Amino acid sequence: MQETLNYINENKQRFVDELFELLRIPSISADPAYKNDVLKCADVCAAHLKNAGADNVEICETKGYPIVFGEKIIDKNLPTVLVYGHYDVQPADPLELWRKPPFEPYIEKTELHPDGAIFARGAADDKGQFFMHLKAFEAMMKTNTLPCNVKFILEGEEEVGSVSLGDFVNENKEKLTCDCILISDTHIYSNEQPTVTTGLRGLSYVEVEVEGPNRDLHSGLYGGAVPNPIHVLSRMIANLIDENGHITIDGFYDNVEVVSDADRAEMNKLKDNPEEFKKSIGLSGIEGEKGYTTLERASIRPTLDCNGIWGGYTGEGAKTVIPSKAFAKISMRLVPYQTPEEITEKFTKYFEKIAPETVKVKVTPHHGGMPYVLQSDTKEFLAAKQAMETAFGKEVLPYRSGGSIPITAMFEKVLGAKSVLMGFGLDSDAIHSPNEHYGLFNFYKGIESIPLFFENYSK
Repeated sequence: MQETLNYINENKQRFVDELFELLRIPSISADPAYKNDVLKCADVCAAHLKNAGADNVEICETKGYPIVFGEKIIDKNLPTVLVYGHYDVQPADPLELWRKPPFEPYIEKTELHPDGAIFARGAADDKGQFFMHLKAFEAMMKTNTLPCNVKFILEGEEEVGSVSLGDFVNENKEKLTCDCILISDTHIYSNEQPTVTTGLRGLSYVEVEVEGPNRDLHSGLYGGAVPNPIHVLSRMIANLIDENGHITIDGFYDNVEVVSDADRAEMNKLKDNPEEFKKSIGLSGIEGEKGYTTLERASIRPTLDCNGIWGGYTGEGAKTVIPSKAFAKISMRLVPYQTPEEITEKFTKYFEKIAPETVKVKVTPHHGGMPYVLQSDTKEFLAAKQAMETAFGKEVLPYRSGGSIPITAMFEKVLGAKSVLMGFGLDSDAIHSPNEHYGLFNFYKGIESIPLFFENYSK
């Protein structure tokens, strides 16, 4: 293993230079205008896999963007690790909030990253993180230390719901046969307190529409005499959560996992600093469901948030209208034993129930995903924990994340394998936001930890 680590240290600058080339490609899957860039990114990923030493590298066509596959089977009697990542990125808007262009990567030191951080769209989500695996694989191949079999799938639609991945996995079960799945698309609690993610929340995402009059109305001629859909929608959304932070939807908590006091105590061993938390996001106060810590609210409890709301006139200047319609997008994060189908149905019934008779409402479901839990006594978790403890030189704790990676439940159902969520970013890396970044320290620690995981898991 020392030989592998030496190779990594000798090639650190090249690894960063190659990552920069990848980050310069605006592989935005949500915008058709960037189709050629997404396809180009798939080609570049395939080239990196080949150069690192993978066999049978393919760019597999799907109904959407292609999936890049590669493998190295050294002995069919040894375990096989399937590495997952995604090469597509979020749109960079709003562009004016970026300090420099989002697809021109640069390194800058910050308070949390005194060694420097790579700033660019996709730096942490997920190009910087999946690229660690390619470079760790290269290091093991160049030093002849790969201890088990490895397969790679890199998709180009994660940021739009992984719409083609399920079909691909179902149609290629034999090709993707593995003993465990390794994913780096999550974060650690902090550089001082590294963690392995043992849980993810699920997701139910809906769009709602409230319709009032049959056209936009003059607010002088009609104001005060007719329902304003924006007002109605605002009241309805406000009534979805009560003063104790409790979601009011009928039956919303029926199937919520009850986390034991012992597990809650273990979770709260992580150093929760409310003042640092508020400072990091520019708030003077925090709120949430009564009876739970900030850590618990953001991980083991379900949530409901309005992600966007619009209607009427929003252009320059003034236009005095009562809009015909108002809209909002709402996401609900789910915990074990809740399902997106169940929660979407309960939301729809409740939203229709609380709507006044003066308006019509419509609920349109979008994508969803199941929650996921990896127990902290499994060989997959222990292999990751020990690898990161060796790399960081610190105790590594289990950590439940508030985010969602719906594919983890699908992988387990179809392939019968557990996913190890060994991410290395920080929650302050501004993923999906302007000035996304990824610490050089974290990038290198990831490359160092991955070969150790392979060694531990093989044993």
